Amino acid sequence: MFAILNEIRVLDLTSVVLGPYATQILGDFGAEVIKIENLEGDMFRAVRPGRSDQMGAGFINCNRNKESLVLNLKSERGIELFYRLVKTADVVVHNMRTRTAEKLGIGYEDCKARKADIVFCNAQGFGEDGPLADVPAYDDIIQAASGLAYLNADSEGHPRYLPTIVADKVAGLQLTIAVLGGLMHKQRTGKGCAIEAPMFEGLVSFLMAEQMAGQSFVPSMGGTGYERLNASYRNPHPTADGFIALLPYSKQNWIDFFHLVGRPELAELEIVTDAVKRSENINQLYAMINEISPEKTTDEWCELLQDANIPHTRVNHLDELIDNEHLSAVGLFQSYEHPSEGSMLGVRSPYVVQGIEEVEDKPAQLLGEANAKILQELGLNEQDMQQLLADGVI
Repeated sequence: MFAILNEIRVLDLTSVVLGPYATQILGDFGAEVIKIENLEGDMFRAVRPGRSDQMGAGFINCNRNKESLVLNLKSERGIELFYRLVKTADVVVHNMRTRTAEKLGIGYEDCKARKADIVFCNAQGFGEDGPLADVPAYDDIIQAASGLAYLNADSEGHPRYLPTIVADKVAGLQLTIAVLGGLMHKQRTGKGCAIEAPMFEGLVSFLMAEQMAGQSFVPSMGGTGYERLNASYRNPHPTADGFIALLPYSKQNWIDFFHLVGRPELAELEIVTDAVKRSENINQLYAMINEISPEKTTDEWCELLQDANIPHTRVNHLDELIDNEHLSAVGLFQSYEHPSEGSMLGVRSPYVVQGIEEVEDKPAQLLGEANAKILQELGLNEQDMQQLLADGVI
């Protein structure tokens, strides 16, 4: 954890992956993140594997550097306590549909009425101004709606989801940027703001940076789709004993590659030496690699390509990353003791920061673990908290 956002208090009303991924980054940067959960807790707590019912691996990996507070926001007393917290906060983040938040009384206008300079950020599935605003959305829905599932189609053209929660995590990164932008605006002007970071628009924007292609021009110069990325031979190439990712990218890379493999005549082809022709015929070039790559083992290729400074890597399984030489050297995977879950292995923040104090990360908390601490700060005593417990508020 880095002391970058010290003294910034974030009220985190998010759940599952999108929002928690975003607010964990804020926590990694030193913000005080109060994770407000309902009586049952974030549903991601129950997703297996896990040693206990409320502390699944995925939840633990998205919720470090936060304090867990249980509040029943459907109760009058719960909303009252939330408003008192808003008065102490800099940021409110949620990933509910806007009308759901407003119905609960925790929308932007509700929060702004209690704290005029609040930075209010939300990331629902579809933007508020469109006809899909009230449609529920999770990662699979957005992968399909955005066109990503067809980009990842199998050999028969059937759409497939990527086996990672990419729509959630892209939106999470965009939500983090929104919060930081809102805080900069507040610092410069003294005024708060509301920023919406919808998943659908966010992933389409993310994909279309390169996939807009010929549709970028009016009149159109062709359809969507970036030729190199959609090439049928753009896959790890087979070797004598496995696979290798091999990417001659520049003109010189291609020339060096064909000389390296004893095919200098190919290095003189126009589809190699001319950048436009190379782009138009990239699939043919990848097919050439596919014909050549089985001639050597993966280790032989790595040694040869390293000496020639041609971009490449062996193709790793996820399990191999734990003991990966580079990741071990930089300490990305770290062992730690969780207060309730015992010995754990986690992935630290990927950032390397110099010139700013670094403090020890705090592991994900049990449901309501910070109730007493936070409610005492609001002036409640033990008797008050026992009454809240009896009334189903906490």
